[in-house]
Amino acid sequence: MTPLLAVLGILTADGWADVLLLRDYNTRVVVLGATLLGLGAGVVGSFTLMRKRALIGDALSHATLPGIALAFLVVNAWGGDAKSLPLLLLGAAASGVMGVATILAIGRYTRLKQDTALGLVLSVFFGAGVALLGVAQNAGGDAAGLESFIYGKTASMLASDSLLIGVASLACVAVSVALFKEMTLLCFDSGFASSRGYPVGLLDWVLMAMVVVVTIVGLQAVGLVLMIALLVIPPAAARFWTEDLRRMAWLAALLGAASCYVGAVLSAVYPKLPSGATIVLAAAATFTFSALLGGRRGVLIRTLRRRRFLRRIAMEHLLRSVYETTESSKADAASFDSLLAMRSWTPAELRRVIRRAERKEYVRRDTRDVIRLTGRGEIQAEWLTRQHRLWELYLITHAEVATARVDRGADDIEHVLEPETLRQLERLLESEQRPKPPESPHALGKPTNQQAKP
Repeated sequence: MTPLLAVLGILTADGWADVLLLRDYNTRVVVLGATLLGLGAGVVGSFTLMRKRALIGDALSHATLPGIALAFLVVNAWGGDAKSLPLLLLGAAASGVMGVATILAIGRYTRLKQDTALGLVLSVFFGAGVALLGVAQNAGGDAAGLESFIYGKTASMLASDSLLIGVASLACVAVSVALFKEMTLLCFDSGFASSRGYPVGLLDWVLMAMVVVVTIVGLQAVGLVLMIALLVIPPAAARFWTEDLRRMAWLAALLGAASCYVGAVLSAVYPKLPSGATIVLAAAATFTFSALLGGRRGVLIRTLRRRRFLRRIAMEHLLRSVYETTESSKADAASFDSLLAMRSWTPAELRRVIRRAERKEYVRRDTRDVIRLTGRGEIQAEWLTRQHRLWELYLITHAEVATARVDRGADDIEHVLEPETLRQLERLLESEQRPKPPESPHALGKPTNQQAKP
């Protein structure tokens, strides 16, 4: 290793190979343990996120600190191995369950909201834990290292710890797969699940138990402060890619495992990086990527969809405006000024829409200010006008909307009407035999009220 790399703490090429290929025993134990933790947390976190209880894990993890300190104090007073990891985790589990029970009790027996209960339990239990850690530091015995549960210390993970994490995570995944249908009903419609005879209360406790298990075994890896990140960030990132809960759970498991793997590897390559924080930053990178480029809810795809939708609405408004203008004037073309008066377009906006309609061969301009529908455009405009007027008649007949206001009401929804909805409107209005659009219920040629800007 060169002196510069040694100063910076960066591994050589051989060191990189040892880490990436998991040739080093300690690295293999740490990376596998962290990866399995991310996998289990991703699956369990998907259910808590959809159950709208994502912050339960945060409160629970903070509530474990007093249990860790008390377990140390009790075992130390009895002369046992006060730093035994199973005993410390047992104390953490007892304290965490007590914290969750307190949250549920506050929600059931008081009129306080759940976020208030979460804030109370989180702050009070964490404060008590910090105070008890201070007591443990002065109570004799070797209390050094207990504070590592706050921020995590992945590098100190032993093979037994990694095995415990793997067994607990895979058990949670197995329970989630076995109870997937029941958990899905619990997340989306617990009232319906209860009416169908499902034990909603028991399922809720099973979900909370899985949160407790994943949180407790993850304390040593990322710490109680950052454990909530593994329960929330991977499922939240997966939500940008799919609407299906089963795919979301598996994708969250994959993202959680990948985040833990990358974070643990980076921490091994650059030992000065704290492992827990590195894992959380890796998870945050997957979230940022998903939020921007996610195929279902990503910012970019939503922006493109909205822009395409608005352009389609503008095109439909233009075709219908040309159709209605020629219909009312008995002419075969519409002037630019008459179209401009139909809606709240600016001249520049209207010219852009007309140019797009020309490229699609819906309209043609004989001169600069005369717009005429082509054969293809007339068919499309007639269909759009018929759809608009059917919806207008429905609003007038069955929703008692005033004739003077019905044009804008129809504008708000006509662009998302499905063919089946149109058929239902036809049957309802007994107009199935009408090949042409019905008569407009209001005067044409000028707007009946302030039109919505496309």
